[in-house]
Amino acid sequence: MPLRGTRAADHAGSWYTDDADELSDELDLYLEKVPSTIDGHSLPIPNARAIIAPHAGYQYSGPCAAWAYSSLDLRRAKRVFVLGPSHTYYLRGCALTTFEKFATPFGDFQVDADVLAELRQTGKFSEIPRHNDVREHSLEMHLPYIWKILEKTMGDSREWPTLVPIMIGDGDGAAERDFGQLLLPYFEDPDNAFVISSDFCHWGRNFQYWQYCPGTDFTKIRSLSSRAGSRPESSEPPIHEFIHTLDKAAFDAIESGEQTNFVQYLHLTENTVCGRHPISVAMAALGLLADKSGSSTESASTGKPKFSFVRYERSDLAKTTSDSSVSYGSAYAVF
Repeated sequence: MPLRGTRAADHAGSWYTDDADELSDELDLYLEKVPSTIDGHSLPIPNARAIIAPHAGYQYSGPCAAWAYSSLDLRRAKRVFVLGPSHTYYLRGCALTTFEKFATPFGDFQVDADVLAELRQTGKFSEIPRHNDVREHSLEMHLPYIWKILEKTMGDSREWPTLVPIMIGDGDGAAERDFGQLLLPYFEDPDNAFVISSDFCHWGRNFQYWQYCPGTDFTKIRSLSSRAGSRPESSEPPIHEFIHTLDKAAFDAIESGEQTNFVQYLHLTENTVCGRHPISVAMAALGLLADKSGSSTESASTGKPKFSFVRYERSDLAKTTSDSSVSYGSAYAVF
């Protein structure tokens, strides 16, 4: 079907400012605080064509996201795929936008009609309902950052990469691997870049997640009482230390480059990683890419495409079940 209309920047004016000058200054401030090198690489990291970055309001996740976007190499990008989860409706499988353009306070991004048509022809993608597309923040929150990085990389030219927005919904590891296989040709193309949208642990009353254990043996995870003010035993570490341990284990599973490790981690911990499905699909595609290129046993430094985390932050340090905390992580992958 032909794409039509412009998706409004629905969260501008609430989750982030709708004033273009103020927004530019804010994002510049976050980007300027990132070191000039990451993991020994000057920025952007050469051939870092995929990142994992958070999607909360910029006052919460903007500084963390700056690390991912500083790493992202868009110097030869012709298309930017944005893979995000659905927060506004239950989605099984994957879905595509029907909008022709995506608005930002800076201007509009052109959606890549040709790529979306190719994906629709597979018969494996549904369409995002337009009202859900507008309400969804997991895709929108990345667009101003992408705009800023393109300005810094390519200047003011409007011959910029097109956008490929994809919503990744519920599915098991095998289904996510199948979608990774569908996206593999696009991961193989060095003219494509990928933004994987995800926050990490959502803990506390706002999210109905009160899981806890005092160490790293996640088979011993228990649920704290949902009663306001409940906390671990006095001899046990505070809740925020457990959250850090839980997220660190997620990062380790993702950095292993093995999709099955991440899937197994999620089954064991039930960590509320909202972008777990987009991450798993991207990991599957990168794993298939490694298998195809014969580099599956190599380390990241010598060619295996897998994510490396560079930043971790939380919205709050939770101490009792009255508290709520959201975790943010930034990572990049070179391939």
